[in-house]
Parts: sequence; structure tokens; C-alpha cells
Amino acid sequence: MAKAKTEVTIEEKLEALYKLQQVDSKIDKIQVMKGELPMEVKDLEDEIEGLKTRIKKLEDEMNDYDEEISVKKNVMKESEALIKKYEKQQMNVKNNREYDALTKEIELQRLEIQLSEKKIKEAQESKEAKSEYLKESKELVKGKEKHLKGKKVELEKIIKETEKEEDSLQKKSKKAEKTVDDRLITAYHRIRNAYRNGMGVVMVERDACGGCFAKIPPQRQLEIRQRKKIIVCEHCGRILVFPKEQEEQLKKLAEEEAAAKKTKPRRRRRTEAAK
Repeated sequence: MAKAKTEVTIEEKLEALYKLQQVDSKIDKIQVMKGELPMEVKDLEDEIEGLKTRIKKLEDEMNDYDEEISVKKNVMKESEALIKKYEKQQMNVKNNREYDALTKEIELQRLEIQLSEKKIKEAQESKEAKSEYLKESKELVKGKEKHLKGKKVELEKIIKETEKEEDSLQKKSKKAEKTVDDRLITAYHRIRNAYRNGMGVVMVERDACGGCFAKIPPQRQLEIRQRKKIIVCEHCGRILVFPKEQEEQLKKLAEEEAAAKKTKPRRRRRTEAAK
């Protein structure tokens, strides 16, 4: 296996690296497609969990209001009972001092009733406000859960659709790696990991690096086109290639331009002939 690798030419290594980059870029696109949806699903799940926590808190607060209202109603009943008791006792007092004392107790109980009524009113108003907020939160959870369900279906569909393609691409990637020596593959992956777009191998496009777009001198471009050694961009460190398919495209373009020039009418000669 190691011997086979040493027999591979630089040109073949560069072609293999270029193909490897193409395959890995397709895998990256699949990962991006899958990578965004799981994040969205996770965010929705966290949001729903937060809303449910809020709903539980609101329900607990409403239960507290109900309990407070119940307690205050019991206080009012007790106060009313005490008022009746004190009023009855006033009918049998022996002196003004006892009468005044009972009168004071009655007034205190009436104040207690007024305070309880105020607290009940405040609790009911707060409960109504919380009740509306609770209703909105439940509706929001319902909508979010429906959205989450759709996202999960979408994610499962993408995983199912891309599973075979990704598996095939992974096999092609490993096959392409076998053509190149381990040191170069390690360098390729290191460069790929250094950039968000995962481009470790780029073509020369419009006299510039296809990765950072820095201009490449003509002599350097010639060396890249000769494919006799591994050349990296002096600015970004990416491996520069001039694949055969790019050379064929340029050759075809040059032939088309040459053919177009031949068919172009020569106006100047026609004018001279007319004279």
C-alpha cells in the first residue's frame, strides 16, 4: 500500500486532492443542511420548555390567588360572626366601659372585613390578568409544538434523502485519500479546518487565488499549470491547483474566440476594394 503511494506522480496527487476537495465540499453542504435543522429543533424544544415552565409558574400563582381569596373569605366570615357576638354582648353590658370596649372590637372586625374585601379584589384582578397571560402562553406553546413537529419531519426527510448520498461521498473521499500520502492529507485537513468554508484546495481564477483572491504572479501561475510540485498560496496557505478540466475549458474558450475572429467581417479590406 505504501509503495503504491510513492509511485503516484505530483500531477496525480494534485488531481486527487482537487477531486477530494470537490467530494468533501459536497459532504460539507449536506452537513450544513442537516446542521441548521437540528439547531432549529433544539432551539424550539428549549423555547417550548421555557414556555411550559412559565405556564407552570402562572398556574402556581393563580392557585396562590385562589388560596388567598379563600383565606380572606374565611376571615370575613369569622369577623362577621364576631361582630354578631359582640353586638349580642352589648345588649347585656353592665357599664359604659364594657360597651365601648365591645364597640371598638366591632369596628376592628369591620376594618378587617374591609381589608379582606380589598385583598380579595386585588387577588381577583391579578388572577384575571394572569389568566389572560396563561391563555396566550398555552396558545403559543401549541403553535410552537406544531412548528417543531414540522421541523422534525423535515429533518428526518433530509437525513433519509441524504443518507445514501453522504455514504457514497464518504467512500469516494476515503478512496481519493488513498492516492495521496499521509503527510499531504494531514496538511489538507489542517488547511480545511482553518477556514469556515472548508476550502483547502482551490483553483487559480482570473490570475488570483480562488480562496483569498490574492493576485498570483505569471511565473507562479505557469508553475501551477505545469503541476510538477505542490504550491500553496503565499497569502492564505491554501493548496493551488490547475486541474485538467480547467485547462480543457480554457482551451475550448480560446478555440471559440479564434473561430469568432475568423468569421468576423473585415470592413477595412472591403472598403479598399470598393475604391
